[in-house]
Amino acid sequence: MSSRSDALQQTRTDYEHHMRTCRQCHADNAPCAVAKHLLRLYNNARRTAARP
Repeated sequence: MSSRSDALQQTRTDYEHHMRTCRQCHADNAPCAVAKHLLRLYNNARRTAARP
């Protein structure tokens, strides 16, 4: 269970860090392809963590 929550936290941190530091995301105020991929990874980790 701990590894699931660790994965969830790590993917969230990666996504948030990217959104803060990516020039394209920051300038366009819209997620770039990398941000979309990181968000997809976060959503997958969230779904996995919610399973019993």
